[in-house]
Parts: sequence; C-alpha cells; structure tokens
Amino acid sequence: MNNGIKAAIATASLLVMGASDANIGMDPNNPTCPRYPNWSSNPKMDLTPVDRQGTKILLAEGVVDAGLPDRLRKMLTENPDISEIWLRSPGGLARAGNDAGRVIREADTAIITRIPKGWTCFSACNFVFMGGTARIVEPGGHFMVHMFTMTGDRDAINYSIEMGTDSTVGLISEVEQESALLATEDNDFLIRMGVSRKLLSEVMYKTRAVESGDGDKSTRRCLTQEESLRYNVANASG
Repeated sequence: MNNGIKAAIATASLLVMGASDANIGMDPNNPTCPRYPNWSSNPKMDLTPVDRQGTKILLAEGVVDAGLPDRLRKMLTENPDISEIWLRSPGGLARAGNDAGRVIREADTAIITRIPKGWTCFSACNFVFMGGTARIVEPGGHFMVHMFTMTGDRDAINYSIEMGTDSTVGLISEVEQESALLATEDNDFLIRMGVSRKLLSEVMYKTRAVESGDGDKSTRRCLTQEESLRYNVANASG
C-alpha cells in the first residue's frame, strides 16, 4: 500500500472518529439536547452571590422549589449590586418559576439572566430565566423545554383508578382544569416578559412531557441559537 492511500485512509478514519465523538454528547432520544445535561443535583435552588472580574453575579443552581421566589427576593434586596443571574436547573414547580421570574423583573435594577456555555435550564427554570430584562443564552448553553402538564403524575392517576371510577374522574377533571389555568398563566407571563407567544404554540406545547405510546421517546427540546433569538427568549449577547 503506497503512502498516498495510507494517508487517505488515516484522514477518513479521523473524520469518522470526529463525527462519532461529536455525537457522543447528544441524547439519541432528544437529539437537540445533551445526553447528560449540566443542570445541578441540588434538591432546591441554591443562590450564591459571587464576584467575577468586578461584576456581582448570582449563581442559581438546582430545583425550582416553592420557597425560591421569597429567597430570591430577599437575596436581591440584600444585594442590590447583583447585575446578572446565571442559571442551571432541572426545573421544578411551574408556578414558583413564574413567580421567581416576576421577582427578577420587578427588582430595583435591571438584571441580566444568563445560561452559560455547558449549562442547562429546563422546564420551570425557563420562566425564571425569562424574568431577565436582558437575556443571554451563550453558544453551548441549553434552554431546554417540554410541554408543561400535570398528566405526568402517573402515580396519582394510578392510585385514583384503584380507588374507583368517581375518584379517577375527579382527578382527571382537576388535571384538566389545572393544566388549562397554567397554560393561561404561561401565556400571560410570556406577554409580560416580552417573549413571543409562539414559543408556547410552536415549541412547548408540541413537545411531550412524558413518553407517548407510539414509540416516540422524545420529551425534550433544546432551542437553537437562531430559535432563541426568533422567539425573543434571548434578546442580548455577550
């Protein structure tokens, strides 16, 4: 085998290996998203003020819990020099996310929210992020969405089935009412935050929160940089 052929084979091998390596980090069931999202394992969102090159930043990491809005309000009141909030979270309570987003927007100073490169902001975290006056999703940062619903609470539904038809009908009615109410609240929130309502109709409400019965396992969607700008999820860069 001559040297030219050997070089061609080596080059082709490197290209294949490179393509393979590039796909290792992506989720095969949710190909727009990372296989292992960096969204913190904190059971409730930790709020940690830090100084980065003279800028006061609040690191917000972990689950969006019921107490987050109050803790966040207290933190911003006691640290009025915070200018940015960096977020990574697997989500949590939807209404707490909405309330925390409003806390950020109603702060005395305009606050930038940011999803840094490699970090993931999922589910209820989306609404915390949207509270920023200026919002930045860095290249390599992940604004990850799914459809917001209570029907993922399979344990509650299965339990109600065991309890009898009346109980099941009552629960499903509550789920339907709660989901409709939450959809209205989400829509109102996006309007107030200056985010396109098409984010709900074209992305969030078209992405399943639980796996379907037809073999489609896709339950998550990560916005591209172009989509983040198109829906005005991100309205700044830097």
